[in-house]
Amino acid sequence: AEWSFGGGDRYCAACTGRCPDCPARLNRPETEDGWQVWDLVSRLGGQLRVIPGAVLGWDMGAALALANALGIDTLIAAELLPEIEAVMVRKLNEQIGDSHG
Repeated sequence: AEWSFGGGDRYCAACTGRCPDCPARLNRPETEDGWQVWDLVSRLGGQLRVIPGAVLGWDMGAALALANALGIDTLIAAELLPEIEAVMVRKLNEQIGDSHG
């Protein structure tokens, strides 16, 4: 999550190769549950809790409801989402801070 939310995925956007030590490959989910939760994360952009100048996190009630609607094990989502959320919040707030100089 840190690599992706830190903007690392933009590094590989123009890459046509498949590097064995590519961070996109090294940081990808390893289980089907992991892939499902990562897909869920990509759908949570509209569920951000924000205040002017800062991201607070996701609306976890909405996130878990979406997980349930998608057939994702909500226990697994409840275990993984807070860890991913913490990284996402830190990285997005770093980007916000950098943009304000």
